[in-house]
Amino acid sequence: MKPYQILLGATLVAAVGAALETSAEDRAVAPHHASAASLFSARDEFPSMGGATEWLNSPPLAPAGLRGKVVLVDVWTFSCINWQRSEPYVRAWAEKYKDKGLVVIGVHSPEFEFEKGVANVRQAARVSRIEYPIAIDNDFAVWRAFKNEYWPALYIIDAKGRIRHHQFGEGEYEQSERVIQQLLAEAGTTGVGSELVKVDARGVEAAADWENLKSPENYVGYDRTQRFVSPGGAVLDKGRSYSLPGRFALNEWALSGEWTMGKQATVLQKANGRIAYRFHARDLHLVMGPSPRGTPVRFRVLIDGRAPGASHGADVDAQGNGTAVEQRLYQLIRQPKPIVDRLFEIEFFDAGIQTFSFTFG
Repeated sequence: MKPYQILLGATLVAAVGAALETSAEDRAVAPHHASAASLFSARDEFPSMGGATEWLNSPPLAPAGLRGKVVLVDVWTFSCINWQRSEPYVRAWAEKYKDKGLVVIGVHSPEFEFEKGVANVRQAARVSRIEYPIAIDNDFAVWRAFKNEYWPALYIIDAKGRIRHHQFGEGEYEQSERVIQQLLAEAGTTGVGSELVKVDARGVEAAADWENLKSPENYVGYDRTQRFVSPGGAVLDKGRSYSLPGRFALNEWALSGEWTMGKQATVLQKANGRIAYRFHARDLHLVMGPSPRGTPVRFRVLIDGRAPGASHGADVDAQGNGTAVEQRLYQLIRQPKPIVDRLFEIEFFDAGIQTFSFTFG
C-alpha cells in the first residue's frame, strides 16, 4: 500500500553535495495492506466521476446512471506492485458477478509522469487482461472526490449509491468479496451464493512472501529516497560520477558511474552505470525504462556478484541479461528459499535509463 506522497510527501531538504540521510523511522516492513473498514454507516455517497479526463473500455460513467447496481471502484497506478498483486482478485470478481449486477470501474491515478500516457495505461490494461471500464484520472479529480490517499484502494458502493466498504492496500480479499455478495443480495439479486473466487496468481501477480520480506519499498529519486550510501552523497539535479561503498548494510543502496539524481527519477548519463542494493526478500522489482521511451537499454543483473541462475526474475534470463524497452515495473529477482540478505547489482550497458523505485515481495 502506497500512501499518496506526490503532494503530501516529506520534502528532502539538503544542500547540493550533501548526503541523503536515512529517515529516523524507516517504513515498517509488513504486509502492505491495512485492515479493511467494516461496512460504512451508509452516509457517504458515491462521488462524481466527472473529473476523469478520458475513459477506456467504456463511455463515461456517472453515479446516477449506476443506481441499482453494486459498484466496485479500484484506484490504481500501473507500476505499483501492490496493485498488480491485488488485480487478479478484482479481475475475477468482475467476471464472476458481472451478470449479477456488479459493475467494476478502475480509476487510474498516476504516480509517475510516464503513467499519465494513455497509451501506456492502455498497454498495461492489455497485459493485465482488464476488460472493465477505466477512468483516466490524470488530474487526480476522482482521487480527490473519494478523498483517497492510497494505491491500490477499493470502494464498494451499494445499489442506492452509498459507499459501504473500503479496503486500502493488498489483502482482505475474502472480506471484500463477502461485502460484494451481501450488497448484491440487498439489491435483490438471487443466486449469488457464498462461494469465493479461486485465484491462481502467477508471475509478478503472485502474493508476496510476507514472512521473509524485510525490505520496504524505496524510491530512487531524491524526493523520497532513503539509505543512499554512495561516498560523498548525492548531487541533486546535476550530473555526477558516483562510486560504490566498500560494504552495505541491509536496505542500503548506491550508484556507480555517471548519473543525474532528479526529484522523481535517477537517470544514467553514460553507459556502464550501476546500481547496487542490499535486500532481504524473495522478489526484487525495479520501476524503470529508457529515456526517450522506445530506445532499448541493455542490462545485466548480479546477485552476490554472480549471475542469478534459478533466482532470476521474469524480465531477465538465468545469466541476468535483460533489455528495458518501456517504462514499467520489471521483475529482476525471484529467488528460492532460504531467503537471506543478498547484494543485488544491475549494470546498464547503454545510457538513458530512468530509474524510479525498488519494490520487494
